[in-house]
Amino acid sequence: MSENQEPVISTEEMVAAVKQATEAVFSTMLGLELGIKEAFVEQATTVVPAAGVVSLIGLAGAMVGTGSLSCSCEFACRMSGALLMAEHTQMDEEVLDSIAEITNMVIGNVKTMLEDKLGASLGLSTPTVIFGRNFQTRSARSQEWIVIPFACGEDNLYVQLCLGPNKDQAAKAGRPGFALPQVVSF
Repeated sequence: MSENQEPVISTEEMVAAVKQATEAVFSTMLGLELGIKEAFVEQATTVVPAAGVVSLIGLAGAMVGTGSLSCSCEFACRMSGALLMAEHTQMDEEVLDSIAEITNMVIGNVKTMLEDKLGASLGLSTPTVIFGRNFQTRSARSQEWIVIPFACGEDNLYVQLCLGPNKDQAAKAGRPGFALPQVVSF
């Protein structure tokens, strides 16, 4: 990729990275087997009240965006129990921390796979976990989200990715997250 060329990665490559990363984390770290459903693209303009758990993590560098995991509170407790090897029947700090860590592992693995393709460094933010009833999440811009649904028994998990080229010149200069240096003359 030339210096002035925007990084490009296809929807299919992003879906493949999410599938591979999610399956690896769930089989290795949680001992849970996932079934993969058909991926689809969703417009961020549709905001529907939700219930359950959503964990969001930002990506920044040559490309910028957000990755997220969402599921029911019951499945969040089940995932936390599998990760911590302890039963969890209600949402608490341990469950929220577990979901944040699972999000970090899944989206972190996706990031690494995309970096192999892009040849650029991407940074991850700290995950933010939201849970409850009748809440909404949406991006500040109207963008497309790639949604990859998974099934684990009767439970569903949705891994979503919204990622596009970074228009910021600092990122193109190889310094994601930092402003370009300025020369001051006296």
